[in-house]
Amino acid sequence: MTETQPHEVTGPEAIARIKELVEDIDFTMLTTQDAAGNLVSRPMSTRQMDDAGDIWFFTLEDSKKVDEAEADHHVGLSYLDAKGHRYVSVSGRARAVADRAKMEELYSPSLEIWFEDGLETPGITLLRVSPVEAEFWEPRHGKLVAAAGMLKALVTKDAPDDMMDHGRVTF
Repeated sequence: MTETQPHEVTGPEAIARIKELVEDIDFTMLTTQDAAGNLVSRPMSTRQMDDAGDIWFFTLEDSKKVDEAEADHHVGLSYLDAKGHRYVSVSGRARAVADRAKMEELYSPSLEIWFEDGLETPGITLLRVSPVEAEFWEPRHGKLVAAAGMLKALVTKDAPDDMMDHGRVTF
């Protein structure tokens, strides 16, 4: 069986697609490095990927993720939409940002699950991830066509024909 390469998407088209996927998939696994050098991941809900490419999250300033991000700003974000076969990987640099105006812009009542007193929750802050590099993979012609292509590949023992779009961007 031979392996086929995904269709490559680059430049502004890739950046626009990454933004759309990041905001649509919502939950990501944020990976930091702890003091012992271990990689630690936890789920985070994306609030926005702004026009500058920065990805924003709410958190508490005294959390381990903030401590780890402040000690080593290099972080990873992994987005996964298993049903849609869509994936995004972001390597970036994180910083805690106490910007009340930005918090008011991004806040929604659904966050009260984690922040009982809303924006008045003691220690609430933003975590900004500034991407350095990002990649995405998704079915080129929708998930049904991709599923049919995979089924065909299983039967014929041939690699699926150019089923995936792939984009890689350096910021």
